[in-house]
Amino acid sequence: FGIPCTFDSRTGMAVQAANAPLADIAFHEVMSEALGLPVAVDNDANCAVLAEARFGAAAGCSDVVMLTLGTGVGGGLILDGRPYRGATGSGAELGHIVIQVDGPECACGGRGHLEAIASGRAAGRVAQELYGANATGEDLVRRAEDGEPKAVEAMAQIGRGLGAAIATFVNMFEPEMVVIGGGFGVSNDLLREPAGEVILRDGLPPGRDTLEIVEAELGRDAGVIGAAMIALEALDSGS
Repeated sequence: FGIPCTFDSRTGMAVQAANAPLADIAFHEVMSEALGLPVAVDNDANCAVLAEARFGAAAGCSDVVMLTLGTGVGGGLILDGRPYRGATGSGAELGHIVIQVDGPECACGGRGHLEAIASGRAAGRVAQELYGANATGEDLVRRAEDGEPKAVEAMAQIGRGLGAAIATFVNMFEPEMVVIGGGFGVSNDLLREPAGEVILRDGLPPGRDTLEIVEAELGRDAGVIGAAMIALEALDSGS
């Protein structure tokens, strides 16, 4: 399984999900008992970056950042050819890096996280501020695509937030490639130029100059393919 949740590898517990009703549950044990089968589980964005780095847009790359822009922002890392999960398994929560101190509230309870600034939910919040309580993120994107100045600037501001995050990842990890996926990722053309301006300003050379930013190739299949890879990894390790 690939699920949108942080994990504690010491206990096997699914600890917290910002956008799903999952908390403090031994997910693999519960599902294994329910299905009568061995179960392997990881964060869904970890699954997606594994798939994209092996079979998709980043095939052949050894250092990859993936961001899935949807309702929230998922993130996954491949460093030196291996998935990075941190000391206890809950690392690479890239959607929760702080972009703006005391910024908009995130679904996880923090403030100013990338997810609160550059996601579908963030676009919806901005749309309501501009156009009223019934406006949606889709309305904001459509208005921006039609050239409405306020919407274009709002999407550009979201793009600048995304660029700040990517510049941070360049300075921390110097990835060969950043892969952008997710439902809100289809707004990439509206976000790309303002994001690129911030990356060039705030990213350090040479990493900023060699970086490629590409769209994910595997779509919704990425998580499924990556989850299968997690299962094979568990079988190979005997866990």
